[in-house]
Amino acid sequence: MSNKAFNVLFLCTGNSARSILAESILRKDGGDRFQAFSAGSMPKGEVNPLAIQTLERFGYPTDGLRSKSWDEFDAPNTPTMDFVFTVCDNAAGEVCPIWPGHPTKAHWGIEDPAAVEGTAMEKLTAFATAFRYLKNRIAAFASLPFAKLEASSLQAHLNDIGRSEGASAGAGE
Repeated sequence: MSNKAFNVLFLCTGNSARSILAESILRKDGGDRFQAFSAGSMPKGEVNPLAIQTLERFGYPTDGLRSKSWDEFDAPNTPTMDFVFTVCDNAAGEVCPIWPGHPTKAHWGIEDPAAVEGTAMEKLTAFATAFRYLKNRIAAFASLPFAKLEASSLQAHLNDIGRSEGASAGAGE
């Protein structure tokens, strides 16, 4: 792989929480090595306010984040993805579009913080936990020596990252 910036798409069904968190984390932590995007198969149309609050609390960018369909990335003149990561088990089980350029794909499922019921503190804790799990996965991903890895080895590393702490039942497969 070359020294160009890699295009990375994070997918989740609703594109309102986990994929949004991942997009922002990679935007900041990936520097100029990555272009981060997120989308959903059935987007909710709005970003979960607790996702925005969590990102702001940890000093991550929220500008330009929006809930959108993965169809936007199947249109002409859109970036060709190098990597596509599903971050929810529902999205991993769906039939995804055929992505131009045949990106490397992996499943990094974590539990949905937006599904947590309880007090405001319990909900914020769920978002902070999801943020931490995604931040750890993205740090591991960004530190990979892409130029030295063969495709099969890269895929194995990405699958291992998906099985790291906090993985949901279907993660890393």
